[in-house]
Amino acid sequence: MMQAYSRRLGQQYLKPAPVLSSLKSIYPLCGDCSISISDYGTDHPRYGSTLATKGVGHLIRKGTGGRSSVSGIVATVFGATGFLGRYVVQQLAKMGSQVLVPFRGSEDSQRHLKLMGDLGQIVPMKYNPRDEDSIKAVMAKANVVVNLIGREYETRNYSFEEVNHSMAEQLALIAKEHGGIMRFIQVSCLGASLSSPSRMLRAKAAAEEAILRELPEATILKPAVMVGTEDRLLNTWARFVKKWGFLPLIGGGSTKIQPVYVFDVAAAIVAALKDNGTSMGKVYELGGPEVFTLHELAELMYDTIREWPRYVKVPFPIAKAFASPRELIVNKVPFPVPNPDLFNLDQINTLTVDTVVSENALTFDDLEIVPRKLKGYPIEFLISYRKGGPNFGSTISERVNPESWP
Repeated sequence: MMQAYSRRLGQQYLKPAPVLSSLKSIYPLCGDCSISISDYGTDHPRYGSTLATKGVGHLIRKGTGGRSSVSGIVATVFGATGFLGRYVVQQLAKMGSQVLVPFRGSEDSQRHLKLMGDLGQIVPMKYNPRDEDSIKAVMAKANVVVNLIGREYETRNYSFEEVNHSMAEQLALIAKEHGGIMRFIQVSCLGASLSSPSRMLRAKAAAEEAILRELPEATILKPAVMVGTEDRLLNTWARFVKKWGFLPLIGGGSTKIQPVYVFDVAAAIVAALKDNGTSMGKVYELGGPEVFTLHELAELMYDTIREWPRYVKVPFPIAKAFASPRELIVNKVPFPVPNPDLFNLDQINTLTVDTVVSENALTFDDLEIVPRKLKGYPIEFLISYRKGGPNFGSTISERVNPESWP
């Protein structure tokens, strides 16, 4: 009886107020206008969500689409504290999504993410990737799962296969059992193949197969090497150059790669969530608009940090000889071994073949995204490596007036 009374009371309040009729009589020009509750609700095009309902289920959405809106997405982003993770969290949070951030390290490892969303929208949750119950706990309230977990080197605690394959397969199995996960997005690597010379890329390829076997509607994104403020490519090169005055070019620098701006990869993940379900069950290869050899990319780096280019060409056998000792002892000593920078054996094996987007692959174009060229803003962070300040450098005279530079 109380429910019936509540319904009648609600209908009474939803009826147009008498004042609207009087306003129409005062302003006859608005006689053809109809003022209703729907003009100010989520049905109005201005306030409607751009999130596609197909593939993400029935979502409760409200607001104009900003960070204080409600997009309906509750996303668990595994690997959110990593390089790509911070950009994915920012993209999801700014459209009003709630983001669950699993982390296994220090409490400080995720605090920078909390500023990216509205109050209470970024929820850090400590978990253990080897504990199935803790994984289920961080996925319990989610309707979207994004897996960014990956590592390009081994440690004594985590192998390539466990990090890049086993964990991804476990997430897919738990998402399948969950029953409420509408979208599952796996971020792999461009060049991942079971026949790759790299153990990491073979593990990534095995993870792709396992995920699509358990969740055929999952979306796989395979970005090329990513470039951005916190990257582990150009930053590593620039630090080495500033310390030693030269850059080793493994394999002579002739290997072709297709680096992509990290922000574009994050935008592709959100675009896959916003589509009408066309990305479900598909694999996308995400490469930048330009193909570089390692030597050409190094020239761009040198030009940006304003240092005289000096190279030492290191053949593959010699590079592998430098990198092999770490791989031999990493699991045999009772203490952590320093992580590799330039001479990473698995990365050296990756560089023995070109890594570019396949001819007939689905790309950024299919997600309606135009990737940025690297020269300019995407690598502007390298300015911090210039000698004498951002307006100077070894190739620019320090006698030049700083006011003459933009």
